Amino acid sequence: MTALDSIALTSLDGSATSLAEYAGRAVLVVNVASKCGLTPQYAGLEALATRYADRGLTVLGVPCNQFAGQEPGSAEEIATFCSTTYGVTFPLLEKTDVNGDARHPLYVELATTPDAEGEAGDITWNFEKFLIAPDHVTVQRFRPRTEPESDEVVGAIEAVLPS
Repeated sequence: MTALDSIALTSLDGSATSLAEYAGRAVLVVNVASKCGLTPQYAGLEALATRYADRGLTVLGVPCNQFAGQEPGSAEEIATFCSTTYGVTFPLLEKTDVNGDARHPLYVELATTPDAEGEAGDITWNFEKFLIAPDHVTVQRFRPRTEPESDEVVGAIEAVLPS
């Protein structure tokens, strides 16, 4: 068990969960928003979730309203938007702060991961992505404008998938 596995999480429906639920699976954690210019990335995230589910990947969406109020909805509104607009089937957590004094413990850990340029720290915008290997060590950080189905993200996922 890793430090990430012991962090208490809450699903969008209010039920308790943790990354331990995804033991042995790679997890792509993404802070998401419904009213952002990057919201169409939901389609790419769902494509990754579908394409790699049987090979050991879980995409985990984390709604966040900290960037220009771009995730204002209730849990029910978020769930409806994601399923009806983008056909999202991957799990979503409750709305969460990813920066600041109320930063969720998951993001306290994730924010220490450097990106390709070696920069760690605060989440810069919606749709920042963190790839967690099956041993639940964070291995890569992708900034918001990196498309989910880019060669960079797909290559990193394929490199950590369980055999």
